[in-house]
Amino acid sequence: MRAREDNGVRRWETCGRAWIGLLRHVWTAGVAGMEDAGPIIEGPPLLFEIASLSWEDPILREHGDRALIAHRARERGEGAAAGRHRPRLHDPAGADQLRWVAGLLRARPWTTSAWISLALPGGDPAAMPCLTALSFRIRGYRLIMTGMFRSQDVHRAYLAYVPLREVQLHVAEELGLPAGPLRIFVDVPHVRVADAERVAAVLAAMPEPNAA
Repeated sequence: MRAREDNGVRRWETCGRAWIGLLRHVWTAGVAGMEDAGPIIEGPPLLFEIASLSWEDPILREHGDRALIAHRARERGEGAAAGRHRPRLHDPAGADQLRWVAGLLRARPWTTSAWISLALPGGDPAAMPCLTALSFRIRGYRLIMTGMFRSQDVHRAYLAYVPLREVQLHVAEELGLPAGPLRIFVDVPHVRVADAERVAAVLAAMPEPNAA
């Protein structure tokens, strides 16, 4: 269950394992904090990669919110390749940012400029998305995508990660490339104090290897 770590990047094989690792990261290293919605346990920033993501992940199906998982899976089935993030993947002028990224990478496959902002400058702070940007780059003939979260309630973080994989696969298909791992950076990973008992129950059911 423990992640491999290379150059400061933690790597998990599945979304379920990443979710448990993220919960444990906040649970063991977190401190008391406050967020707009109320008191939280706030963990240190974290950068990690997930190799495989699916709604059929056995850990998610066993310990996740089954109703919400089914709802998000239906969203994908209805053809929303970008999932819940689709409205922000179009700028106010109506440009398709994913198409722009694919075009840029097709013309300049070495570029590090294939970034999409999901935040509107000068917008209402109450409407600021937790996911603020996506970065795309081609390395080793694979498409790597990074999602940057300014803050994330990690109790149900998996509900964001599987739809992001769909975005990555969509752009990879446009480029005719396989998708590499999904990379995630969370600046303020946290758990709401109101969810602390539920998080403790999940972690108790998924002990670390070699734990007493």
